[in-house]
Amino acid sequence: MTAVTSGLLWVDNYTSGNSNVPGGSYNGSSFSGVVIEAGGTWAGSHVVGSGGTITLYNNGALTGNVVLNGGHIASYNKISGNQNFSWGASGGTLELRQGAIDYGESPLAGSAVITVSSGATIQSTALQSGNLMTVKGSAISAIISSGATLTFTDGGSGSYTSLGAGGTLNIGSGTVYDNQHTTSLTAVSGARINVLSGGVLSNADAGNLGAIIVSAGGSAAGAIVSSGGGLGIQGTALNTVVKNGGVVEIASGGSAVSNTVTSGGSIQVDSGGTVATTTVSSGGSVTVRGTATSTTISSGATLTFTDGGSGTYTALNAGGTLNIGSGTVYNNQHTTSLTAVSGARINVLSGGVLSNADAGNLGAIIVSAGGSAAGVVLSNGGGLGVQGTASNTVVNKGAVIEVASGGSVVSNTVNAGGFIQVDSGGTVGTTTVSSGGSVNVASGASISGVLTIQNAGSATIWNTASGTVDLQGDTNGGLVISGLASGGTLNTVISGFSGTAAGNSDSIELVGVKAADVTAVTYQGTDQVTLALTNGNAIVLNIVGVSTRGFALTDGSNGWLDYEVCFLSGSMIQTSEGDVAVEDIRMGDSVVSYTQGTAQTATVSWAGKAHAVVRSELMADEAGYPVRILANAIAEGVPYKDLLITPEHSLFFDGRFVPARMLVNGSSILYDKSITSYDYYHIETEQHSVIRADGMLTESYLDTGNRRAFQQEGGLVSLHGANRSWENDAAAVLCVEREFVEPVYQKIKARAEELYEGVSASSLPEVTTDPDLHLVTQQGATLRPVRHENGQYSFMLPPNTDSVRIVSRASRPADTIGPFVDDRRLLGVAVGTVTLVTSNGKLDIIAHLRADKPAGWHAEAEGSQSVWTNGNAVLPLVEKLSRDEIRLLSLSIHAAGPYLLAEDKQADARIA
Repeated sequence: MTAVTSGLLWVDNYTSGNSNVPGGSYNGSSFSGVVIEAGGTWAGSHVVGSGGTITLYNNGALTGNVVLNGGHIASYNKISGNQNFSWGASGGTLELRQGAIDYGESPLAGSAVITVSSGATIQSTALQSGNLMTVKGSAISAIISSGATLTFTDGGSGSYTSLGAGGTLNIGSGTVYDNQHTTSLTAVSGARINVLSGGVLSNADAGNLGAIIVSAGGSAAGAIVSSGGGLGIQGTALNTVVKNGGVVEIASGGSAVSNTVTSGGSIQVDSGGTVATTTVSSGGSVTVRGTATSTTISSGATLTFTDGGSGTYTALNAGGTLNIGSGTVYNNQHTTSLTAVSGARINVLSGGVLSNADAGNLGAIIVSAGGSAAGVVLSNGGGLGVQGTASNTVVNKGAVIEVASGGSVVSNTVNAGGFIQVDSGGTVGTTTVSSGGSVNVASGASISGVLTIQNAGSATIWNTASGTVDLQGDTNGGLVISGLASGGTLNTVISGFSGTAAGNSDSIELVGVKAADVTAVTYQGTDQVTLALTNGNAIVLNIVGVSTRGFALTDGSNGWLDYEVCFLSGSMIQTSEGDVAVEDIRMGDSVVSYTQGTAQTATVSWAGKAHAVVRSELMADEAGYPVRILANAIAEGVPYKDLLITPEHSLFFDGRFVPARMLVNGSSILYDKSITSYDYYHIETEQHSVIRADGMLTESYLDTGNRRAFQQEGGLVSLHGANRSWENDAAAVLCVEREFVEPVYQKIKARAEELYEGVSASSLPEVTTDPDLHLVTQQGATLRPVRHENGQYSFMLPPNTDSVRIVSRASRPADTIGPFVDDRRLLGVAVGTVTLVTSNGKLDIIAHLRADKPAGWHAEAEGSQSVWTNGNAVLPLVEKLSRDEIRLLSLSIHAAGPYLLAEDKQADARIA
């Protein structure tokens, strides 16, 4: 029986009417709440306002026009349709208790609250802004609009949930929720999924401006964060994927394990946070202020430690980047997995400290201004760029250090094939340069401490470098000094300058200075030497104990000269009146000429005289030394006395002319180096003729255009027509072909060995086929090959390299094979294809193949696939290297050598 008891209306049968709750009355009794029991029905129009309550038991019914507007409805009802009400603007609270079923709730925006107890079910609920729904039971097909919040807790579950832009989904304690990567549950456009303490979320997604937040005590697994989405972790996360535009932040106390970061994705690890077992792919990044364990940095990926962040078991793959930022001290422990190779890079940023790191083939370590590195080992094409400081570095074969302006390296060891380049403004401290190692200290760079050069090590410095250079051993020729060509003072102190004998001593090379430039050498105390120059200036060198050492000055080739065919004074020319000294012959005289072995007379149409001064710095055949043909050298009585002629003067054999220089054997035909100044003569006949001098068949003068170099002998004037040529006007063929000349040479050589018993005609000097191939940059740095196999030479180029010089041994075939070879080109190496390997791929370098070649290249033979250098050839590169990129230059060498092992003539002055 329906009645009011203690302010509650108890309905156990059909009851209708219109009332407000609270404030309603029944049979004169007021009530503030309604309890609808099983079998009861409350019908009519009712408003449940603030403070009003309705409790609906199973099998009870709420019908009519009931509005929940700030009050409270609690339902146990399991029968669909028995709970019929609408929501007012003031909202209210709907509580579904154990066993209750509800469907289709759609509160108005505002302070509506729905709670679903364990065992209760709600379906197809649309939550608006300000609405809150807490589910400990089950929620099916809930829609969370912007500003609305749905919370699953205490084992609550849901399915087909839709999270709209700006909506919030909470996963509370005791709830395990699997989003199943459902698109409708992706957090985007301000939507947020919170995993509260004790909650577990799996397979969730966050996209554009959406977020997943894992609180302390909460956990998430299998989250995918992309396209501007975020994941904040104070609890734990497992198997997270971060991709294009996605961001994960791990706060203090939070941890993330088994992560994958792909292009555009990033992870931020705050101080106190932990990330473990992470793979960072190309374009992905991880920044660690906390702790990172087992991170793999793939090509194009970046891992940064900063502000005290630390890591262990890090793997730096080819092309990956590891940054050591401010406040972080990182010890690589020379771990193989952290060696920078194949485009991998370790950057030490300002305030960062790196120790015991390695760089290998095409890998690099870059120390920025304010950063520091210690114990770095470089090898096999690795590079170290320093704008900050580096100490205790080891530079092995094929490795390079570049010290930029403001950078400093100290306590370095440069082993064979290693190289240090110190740019202007950079400093190199105490360093040992081992055999085969090299250092280049550019203009404006400095030495601080002692630069020790061991035997066969090398260093190029400028006169303003300061510091000390210590030359180890007694045959050390590794120091090259620039900047003194016009005079000046070397402010570097040189110690260890010593020797045991001439040719077995230390030496110092002064770039741009020749022996002819030095007029006097004086000492100012024990440790200083002054070289007075022809320009009025002087070079001052500070060498410990220099006044107690002997010295010698040498220089090299100053260029090339041409020498024409001539007789020296005293040569006896056969005339119709007998033999006459060449200097006494005048125009109009008759000389005996020979045509096909028959003696005839020829009239002298011109006689000329010139004076020669030998240039001893050139090769013997080009220096101007006369050729002395000893008596009987060719045959008995041929010549009948020693004959002196110029190297290009031709001798007549078997119907052909052969230049005298091609027959020099050092014994019976030789350069007379005792004669350094002499007069020489030409006699010209009306037709070019074979004549006899000192009993030897030779040639008269053939005017090919050099007559003006001579003073005419005699008082008559002879008019001459056009210049003549060997092809059209010679009395016989000028032959320089080896096939003809070599047998003549060998016959004369064999005769010399018979004539001068116990004295052999000179044999060829000792030769080698090793080209000693290396490069020299425009800064003067020497680069040794990092690889050499089957004619392929590969070189690591320092950054900022525009061009290189290909430098090698060089010899003339006429010297290494024999003078009977008419090839006096200075040949270095024959270069075929040239490729430059950059981060963008391979580039073909073809400057040497063009018709207009750079300096130092010979013209190639027709059909040849290679071009010979002269031992010092300029090779421009296609593009300028960036400041911090190291590249690989590969040369294909088709031929090399043989080379004379005798010391090459040098272009620069040496002090020994």
